[in-house]
Amino acid sequence: MRRYWVPQDSINGDTVTLQGDVLHHIRDVCRMRIKDRFEVLTEGAKAYLVEIVSETKQASVAEVIETREIEPLPKPHIVLALSIPRFNVYENILEKMVELGVHSVQPFFSDYSFIRKQEDVLDKKMVRFQKIIQGATQQSGRGDIMPLLPALPLGELLKDFNREQTGASLNPGSLVSGIFAYEGEAQTGLKSYLQEILQNLTLSAYLQKIYVFVGSEGGFSEQEVELFKKYSLRPITLGAQVLRVETACVGLVSVIKYDLIR
Repeated sequence: MRRYWVPQDSINGDTVTLQGDVLHHIRDVCRMRIKDRFEVLTEGAKAYLVEIVSETKQASVAEVIETREIEPLPKPHIVLALSIPRFNVYENILEKMVELGVHSVQPFFSDYSFIRKQEDVLDKKMVRFQKIIQGATQQSGRGDIMPLLPALPLGELLKDFNREQTGASLNPGSLVSGIFAYEGEAQTGLKSYLQEILQNLTLSAYLQKIYVFVGSEGGFSEQEVELFKKYSLRPITLGAQVLRVETACVGLVSVIKYDLIR
């Protein structure tokens, strides 16, 4: 069944008013007309099964037939911290992270990132990025719009991560962990690292969030590797092969979900 994301104020009681870009997509692109049924998604993790009952040039009105709750994302929440790659790669990653249930994406600037500092071009791309996220949300039936956070320099991001991790350690109900994927020399494999987390029953019982740090094309510089170590993030290897950025993101998230999320 087709699903569409609509603004919360589109819903008024048992009716949904479809206007603007949403109307264009439903009516002109998907050819939905009177008596057609589909689901609309909105804030609050709810999905509404609706049927179009009337049309005008500016709007279509749909009647709510039934409502269902959408399960929230299971914990630990996965935050993909991604060094900004080429935009076509970035867009592909955003789509896949929505589908895989990543909680949020935190882009950052690094020595080898496609953009190394805040530029207008990144801001101008945000509308397109959000449309990709929304489209993937509709396709997958996810109950929330995955946040795409403002880009930060790597050093600043690691300081924020350290503060969050330190603060969480004072509250055993909200522990935070992190994985630093590295294509260079690393003593610990992903499987071994995840087993360490699982063996610590206290941590595995209360782990609320896990950051996954992934570099862009070119990986991380030696200085950045030392910076990660400064914040107690040791390099984790994904195997002998060097993976493309998008492959590393999908592989990491998939393995983490399989091992840590129940």
